[in-house]
Amino acid sequence: MPDDPSPALLYRINQNITALGSAVEEIGIWIDQRGSTETSSRINAHLQVLEGNTDAIAELMADLIARLRPEKEEDPED
Repeated sequence: MPDDPSPALLYRINQNITALGSAVEEIGIWIDQRGSTETSSRINAHLQVLEGNTDAIAELMADLIARLRPEKEEDPED
């Protein structure tokens, strides 16, 4: 196990959020096909929030992971 499991944990949490968003999207499509367009519209509004945050979450995760990795020590003879 790595010294700091945070990067792996963050990655897994992000995967779960993405999977849940996809599942909700599929349910929204199914609901829309059965005529409940109002409910489908509300689901789509919530999904847009998830989609709108995707890039920021990815950037912030990359930044956190980069901060958690120790910098390479330079060889004093170089």
